[in-house]
Amino acid sequence: MLPRFPAVARRLSLAALLVAGPAIALELPLPPPGEDVVGQVRVIKAKYEDTFADIGTANDLGYLEMIAANPGVDPWLPGAGTEIVLPTRYVLPPGPREGIVINLAEYRLYYYPKGQGVVYTYPLGIGREGWGSPIANTRITAKTPNPTWTPPASIRAEHAADGDILPTVVPAGPDNPLGPFKFTLGVPGYLIHGSNKKFGIGMRTSHGCFRMLNNNVVALSKMVPVGTPVRIINEPYKFGVSGGKVYLEAHTPLDDHGNPSVVDKHTAVINALLKREDLANNLRMNWDTVRDVVAAEDGMPVEIAVPANGGASAAAASSIPPELQ
Repeated sequence: MLPRFPAVARRLSLAALLVAGPAIALELPLPPPGEDVVGQVRVIKAKYEDTFADIGTANDLGYLEMIAANPGVDPWLPGAGTEIVLPTRYVLPPGPREGIVINLAEYRLYYYPKGQGVVYTYPLGIGREGWGSPIANTRITAKTPNPTWTPPASIRAEHAADGDILPTVVPAGPDNPLGPFKFTLGVPGYLIHGSNKKFGIGMRTSHGCFRMLNNNVVALSKMVPVGTPVRIINEPYKFGVSGGKVYLEAHTPLDDHGNPSVVDKHTAVINALLKREDLANNLRMNWDTVRDVVAAEDGMPVEIAVPANGGASAAAASSIPPELQ
């Protein structure tokens, strides 16, 4: 088994990396121009009755990201006093910092309110096998509080096969799977909405829509206007700069339908680096650390390089070890 902090522990002491204390706000200040990392990784001590689902809900983290950040810890019974890592530090997704950005590989949504210099981030449930969530550029086309739900014929047939006969219309209320609010997207048939189930946020459990914790979707509903752009991406490997250092954040890759991918991970991470033209040709890269980060897929940004001084080092792309090419 990989050590709990395979790359991080070799570069930084835990005291320098981990910040204990009360839950941080979902509102995080945007970094200065040219930088990409927000938030801090935190550590708490579990209470006897805690589960990862409970801890995740309390700290706006999804179930799978809790598991990835805490390998070897029992998610249903961590045990009183067990140190639990909260992966609340993020490399911001590539591309424009505007509107809503959903990264399928992270099971996470980012919202950049115009002119406020902050970002809000929330865990998401996405489409399960056979019901993949889309990759698209779209917009919020409608906002609906206390929505009713009209199950599509395909979903009614699926439930009927299990002996569960759904009504043609489910009224608003505690039994409605859309929760207290829904955002309609310009992609036909897809929504961002709440849920009548806490479990499943940060997992592949939906029929393709994006599920949020109810308190989060209500908070988002008060900030996001109709017409807000929504960019849905699938980026398991995010590179970013902070304090003059380069970081890599790695997640388990998903295919274009939101299903686990059989992609060559080393090729994928190199391709992600090459997209960052501002970084790829001017780095002193620690490829041993890159290997560790890609293997761990723990969702936490790890320092993997520093910019080369005046081109004194070979370009990152040309110095890639043969086994990673």
